[in-house]
Amino acid sequence: MAPQNQVRAAVVQVLTEAGYEVGGEDLPDPVLSTGYRQEIDGPWNWLLVSRFGVSRSRVHTTIIPENETATRLIIQVTYESKGSLFGFWRPYETPLQQSAVNQLRLVRNTLGLL
Repeated sequence: MAPQNQVRAAVVQVLTEAGYEVGGEDLPDPVLSTGYRQEIDGPWNWLLVSRFGVSRSRVHTTIIPENETATRLIIQVTYESKGSLFGFWRPYETPLQQSAVNQLRLVRNTLGLL
């Protein structure tokens, strides 16, 4: 159980540490969205992408205050992948490290909740 402003700050911290760019973090809007997080990055990126494919993920969160000390948090993670540089993006099952369950666990740890 935590107030909305603490939950929002924890969500922004967790997503930023995970490599996502969080948009609208200063706005009072209950929805936070991230840009796509590229999973492969480096000087040989074009070679890796053309040979092995690439994946990306995006997070949408909704923070709903229930009362002064309780907040409902909804996390949705979208994970897409393609097999080559010229392939089409297709939805896949989210890896555990980037899953909504893991993001929620990290937020709870940041807030100090068990």
